[in-house]
Amino acid sequence: MIQGNIAAGSLAAILTALAAAPAALAETPAAQDSTPQDVIVSAPVTHDETDVLQGTSVLSGDHLNRELRPTIGETLARLPGVSATSFGPSASRPILRGFQGDRIRVLTDGIGSVDVSNTSVDHAVVIDPLLAERVEVLRGPAALLYGSSAVGGVVNVIDSRIPRKVPENGYRLNTIGSYASAASERSVGAAGDVAVTKNLVLHADGSYLKADDLRIGGYVLSPAARRAALAAAAEAPDDPIDFAASARLKGRLPNSAAETWTAGVGAALITDGGSLGMSYSHYDSLYGVPIRYATEPGQEQEAPRLSVLQNRFDLRGEVETGGGFLDRIRLRAAYASYRHFELEEDGEVGTAFYNKGLEGRMEFLQANHGGWNGASGAQYFSRQFNVVGEEAFLPRNDTQQVGLFTLQQYESGAFKAEGGMRYEHTSLAARNPLDDPRFFNGTRSFDTFSGSLGASYGIANGVRIGLNASRTERAPSAEELFANGAHAGTQAYELGNPNFRTEKSWGLEATLHAHGEGFSIDASAYYNWFDDYIYENQAGQGVCEAAAAPSGREVEFPCFQYTQARARYYGFEIDASKRLATIGGHRINADILADYVRATVVDVSPVPRIPPLRILGGLEAQDDRTSAHVELEHVFRQNRIAAFETQTAPYTMVNASFSFKPFAGNDRTSITIAANNLFDVDARRAASVLKDFAPLAGRDIRATLRVGI
Repeated sequence: MIQGNIAAGSLAAILTALAAAPAALAETPAAQDSTPQDVIVSAPVTHDETDVLQGTSVLSGDHLNRELRPTIGETLARLPGVSATSFGPSASRPILRGFQGDRIRVLTDGIGSVDVSNTSVDHAVVIDPLLAERVEVLRGPAALLYGSSAVGGVVNVIDSRIPRKVPENGYRLNTIGSYASAASERSVGAAGDVAVTKNLVLHADGSYLKADDLRIGGYVLSPAARRAALAAAAEAPDDPIDFAASARLKGRLPNSAAETWTAGVGAALITDGGSLGMSYSHYDSLYGVPIRYATEPGQEQEAPRLSVLQNRFDLRGEVETGGGFLDRIRLRAAYASYRHFELEEDGEVGTAFYNKGLEGRMEFLQANHGGWNGASGAQYFSRQFNVVGEEAFLPRNDTQQVGLFTLQQYESGAFKAEGGMRYEHTSLAARNPLDDPRFFNGTRSFDTFSGSLGASYGIANGVRIGLNASRTERAPSAEELFANGAHAGTQAYELGNPNFRTEKSWGLEATLHAHGEGFSIDASAYYNWFDDYIYENQAGQGVCEAAAAPSGREVEFPCFQYTQARARYYGFEIDASKRLATIGGHRINADILADYVRATVVDVSPVPRIPPLRILGGLEAQDDRTSAHVELEHVFRQNRIAAFETQTAPYTMVNASFSFKPFAGNDRTSITIAANNLFDVDARRAASVLKDFAPLAGRDIRATLRVGI
């Protein structure tokens, strides 16, 4: 309740400040237009950030260099409204406004990552941030364009694997090398283009990362877990597990080392009337999953490692129509074959995951006629997924999905309106092995309809307010329908329900964008209510024992059952900056970020693993070639938890960075030194399943050299 009052007070203070902003901005109208805004490309119709009717963030350039981490989740974790699953340093998926799993789509240049990261938090996203040129985050419902799995938002990682333009000098080369002290992390990456003719561009890229066990700021176990382990040591001194030794572990996070390498080639034919390109990429990673230490007699503890392999083919094409109703037609597609092995401590394969996926979309972009434009299209998705081994918790299953969508926009002076619709048909088939009667055998089909309607108005130069309403329907995933088995990664017996109904939600979001000479404010407030919301809750052991009985299996893990109920999400985000002074050519800027989400399963409990209120503020001194930044991040206590969760303590981190561009006129070459968690605090994310067993990194000094020619 205290946190809720703090959040309400913070929001009130923020809104009070924002209420005065339009008037202040209106006093200096000439200055407002001079501040360029990021153009959002994660939509058929590109427009600047202030026109998007939901929370958005763009990470690129120096900001991307400063935040770069081995996983896309940790790279984005300090953006507004973003947290991460934090299942160790190698498996961390983005969380947007408290949503994760099958409600967040992680894309590579507009197409899904085609992995199994949404199946479990211990599965890594097959995207290498080292090769990213830009990352766009759209918070809130994005189902109209990207499918019902984007009900919570979209992360789009944009790379150069398929060239978009002919290099000016006939070639382009970007390289990056970094070292991070917390895990002795060594990484290097390179991407280059060469024009072999005036229209044909070839591309090649590759990366390599090796990291040791992560250094942490305190004990491995949380205080509550340490107390439980010490009590178990006193209760069962002859147990094969040394509980007291586990309680003493500190300084390093065992079994968190990793080694990853990637390689890719691409080619594109680029003309004045369009382009056509394709690429091939290979991803190979071996990483450890932090040990979930036993804290009671009878529990098991393992040190699994995951060996991940993906081969992927991508296609992108665009053609200009020459005018008329349509302006251009775009095609984007990808196919990937994926597998990963969960390795036992002796190197034997315990469980194997196999996934083959195909995704494609075609978009028809309208020309602008009298302020009216838009885009319509179709999207196809197919997944063939199989889990093999003693701990297989899913049957072999296939997912087929077809979507049709349209997004229309109208602009007249300061007024802009936007509306859209999407129809989606999803078919999920479970192929039950004959020797395992516990699994459902059959097919479920769902027809879903989603829509949105919103508008924004420029109340002054540089100031725009917006309101958007959305209705989203999501078909249950294969995991939510068909799961019935022990999952070692989450240490849970997971039980789905093949009789689930479509998940339905309404959403309302208000936005404010205020940008002027020397300052900017981007704020969002949102409310989402769900019917038939699907979530995982702990159930009595007898529920899972009955489900496992047909196969004669024992239930050794706690029982977690997917359930449907009503749910409510609401919260806010604000990201603001202000130029304080200009001293000798150096601009002194202050920035602040705050975000909060409150999520409740109605009449049951708080939604599990929701990030608490967070405030992050910083000071920066910069000129054309140098930048020095220091920031303080405070994360409040999370005590709104489900019955099976533990609270997370508040923590405060201090981070600093310095960036230098040694060559005048070359913004693509830079040196960045960053010191994160300077005071080596013990920090644990509320959204992490492993929060009691895997804290965040301790003091970490990172040096990054990026060279572009």
